[in-house]
Amino acid sequence: MEAERQRRALEDDGYCVMPDILSSRMLARARQATAELLAAQDPAHFADQKSTGSMISVFQHAYFAELAAWPPALAALAALGLAAPKFTSGYVISKPPHSPPLFWHQDWGGWDDPLSYSAPTLQLFLMYYLVDTEPANGCLRVLRGSHRRRHAMHDLAPEAHAEALRRASDPAHPAFRSLPDDAAVPVRAGDLVIGDARLLHGAYANESDQRRTVITLWYHPFDRYSGPLQAYMARSLHGAAQWPPAAQAKVQDLIPVYEGTQPPIRWNRHPGPDLI
Repeated sequence: MEAERQRRALEDDGYCVMPDILSSRMLARARQATAELLAAQDPAHFADQKSTGSMISVFQHAYFAELAAWPPALAALAALGLAAPKFTSGYVISKPPHSPPLFWHQDWGGWDDPLSYSAPTLQLFLMYYLVDTEPANGCLRVLRGSHRRRHAMHDLAPEAHAEALRRASDPAHPAFRSLPDDAAVPVRAGDLVIGDARLLHGAYANESDQRRTVITLWYHPFDRYSGPLQAYMARSLHGAAQWPPAAQAKVQDLIPVYEGTQPPIRWNRHPGPDLI
């Protein structure tokens, strides 16, 4: 019954929450790894990522290979109907104290493929929050159902991760607005938020005195893809080769491989008129 409820939430709302996916040991290791990465960044990185807080590739630290292959998370995906997901990339996104909201955006770029307008998800974010998170310290906010239905924000904030939005150069930009249909997604440290890449989402401002860090990993139901989508995902997005060999071995079965001959699809982050 619970698995069915989660599947329905992902299909209808565009996201679901799986409690207590990280063990206390894994949570402690995730906190240590992210702290090491954050300490190694140049101050210019944080200035360039004022809205997100940081965007640090998980391929900069070998710990994240273990997290990408974490069995309870893969079991959660299987319960949602993704028995053989593929992993491509991920980021450490850490909002410092008293930082602005994260802009509204969606992350799917395969809108030139007709599959993008069908119900089953084509890309999933897995978000691990490392502290208890609520609106006051920058929890996730979503526009439910926007992965399958057009929302006014699709046209008001079309340029996800553009420089002006990353830097929060114009706090009055529509992409930072609170909306009547905002839905907050508060979680406890160690919970897992799974969401459709097409879902319009952002985060509230962090008004607290502490950092709010989330690790976002990207997974794909690769066997659902057309040849051009497979070609793009396999050749353009994954970067596990940056990890040392021992770490690469942990995710070997999760790496997408395309052996066909079709050219990669053009990456397009703007949904077309078929999203109605």
